[in-house]
Amino acid sequence: MATTPEHDERIANMVFDSVYPFLVAKIEKKGRTVDELHQVISWLTGFDENKLQSLIEDKVTMKQFFAEATLNPNASLIKGVICGYRIEEIDTPLTRQARYLDKLVDELAKGRKIEKILRSS
Repeated sequence: MATTPEHDERIANMVFDSVYPFLVAKIEKKGRTVDELHQVISWLTGFDENKLQSLIEDKVTMKQFFAEATLNPNASLIKGVICGYRIEEIDTPLTRQARYLDKLVDELAKGRKIEKILRSS
């Protein structure tokens, strides 16, 4: 699925520090914990707690955030629709990676079990 260059640029330039509080609020509102959120982010990106905190403090953009990530080899198993886009059809890698994160957080907020969210194959 083609996204517009403006859409891709907007995602690339979003500051992770400005997105993170919304992720926390979304999952806490549904009774999930920040530890679970960090587990999901770590699975997707390879970031440990210290690295994640450092990226938040450094106010990195989403482009920088994913440039420093080591994407989980099973991330391509994340499928479905998020924000009106079918993830597996998004052409722009960075936009697809950001939507992977959106989808994982959405699944966490919807009560899906961590074992299912962290796709093993």
